[in-house]
Amino acid sequence: MTKDWITQLQNTLKADQCSTSASELYRHSHDESDHAPVEPEIVCFPESTEDVKAIMHIAREASVAITPFGVGSGLEGQVIPLNAGISINFERMNRIVKFSPEDLLVTVQPGITRLQLNHIINRHGLQFPIDPGADASIGGMAATNASGTTAVRYGVMRDQIVDLEVVLADGTLLHTGTKAKKSSSGYHLTGLFTGSEGTLGVITEITLKLHGIPEHTIAASCTFETPHQCAEAAHTILLSGIPVQRMEFVDAYSIAKVNVYGNYGLPEKHSLFFEFAGMKGAAEEEAAMAKELLTDLDCENWRVAADSEERALIWKARHEMAYAYRHQAGMTITGGDVCVPISKLPELIDYARELIAESGLEGGVLGHIGDGNFHTSIAYDAKDPSQQLAAEEINEQLAYRAIELEGTCTGEHGVGLGKMKYQNAEHGAAVAVMKNMKRMLDPNNLLNPGKIFP
Repeated sequence: MTKDWITQLQNTLKADQCSTSASELYRHSHDESDHAPVEPEIVCFPESTEDVKAIMHIAREASVAITPFGVGSGLEGQVIPLNAGISINFERMNRIVKFSPEDLLVTVQPGITRLQLNHIINRHGLQFPIDPGADASIGGMAATNASGTTAVRYGVMRDQIVDLEVVLADGTLLHTGTKAKKSSSGYHLTGLFTGSEGTLGVITEITLKLHGIPEHTIAASCTFETPHQCAEAAHTILLSGIPVQRMEFVDAYSIAKVNVYGNYGLPEKHSLFFEFAGMKGAAEEEAAMAKELLTDLDCENWRVAADSEERALIWKARHEMAYAYRHQAGMTITGGDVCVPISKLPELIDYARELIAESGLEGGVLGHIGDGNFHTSIAYDAKDPSQQLAAEEINEQLAYRAIELEGTCTGEHGVGLGKMKYQNAEHGAAVAVMKNMKRMLDPNNLLNPGKIFP
């Protein structure tokens, strides 16, 4: 027998905006993490803010949980509807609401993806540079405070958002900011809702800063004998003041994996990948200066991409690292994404490699070394409890060590389900303040319950 609130949703929205099909319920039960799936009872596809408000009203009246869903590319289980209820998929809210190239701003609905957005604005000489690898939705990126390979230059999502339109649990529609690039007025609500993972409100519009596309871009790479040397080299580049656009570390094990996966032919050594961008002369000078510094540090295999096609191939290989691990038949992949002050990076990368070696599992270390953020990718047999426990222990020990080094248990993937256990260690008394904010804005715990806090 159909529940009354499901019938109410079906009667309120258009016929094709609600689905209880087995395929849709399964699609919305999981993301790309290894957390156990949970199916919602219904999936709704709003087409406007008014649709979201209507869904929220019905859910509130029936005390039914709501879990927002972007494209499902997350890695910490944020979109898994633990209490079943309603999964809200924003793929139909994928329009540009207002494009103001003269102000370097664009307002978008949450379902548009970063590649869809850039396809439109690139024609105007502008770009939205945040690049988490996957073609994630802008709403999902805002909800998790995503970043990626360009964070060393442009920062994270929180640095790019000037205003959010949010529907609260009680149906209130609010804007967290203005269209001005800065403000000293009131509490910083934009920063609060960015990264809140759908637990405080449902984001229906995002206003983003845009940036000019650099005149010239150079990609380069080099190798070192040890991960420690790579980390120290990255630190040296940052201290030199060279404004790199991207600076990525990939260990030799991961390079070997992606070579098998995509036949890239990269030197199978611990590697750094760089991108320099700006006016042609400046980018060339920065690349030459980096080469000189790295040569003094005993780098090998320095290589500059010959053209845009080769440059694109380098970053394609970098983005496919995660998929190279997942390509292993019968294996499950888990990983961490810690972030520490850049001076502590060599120590923590060495520690990560030691943990993996001691575990006996296959795994690699890679990531956004330019901003102190790196990832582990650990392969284990999910049918073997001892392997799963060993993989989880690597992530746990690495997270606690990062916190000890005044860093964080998650640089960009978010808390979701996997990082809840570290919140007290990282935030201390601030956790109580966060919980009070959650109770105030969502007293009935209907918005993505079971995420961030147990």
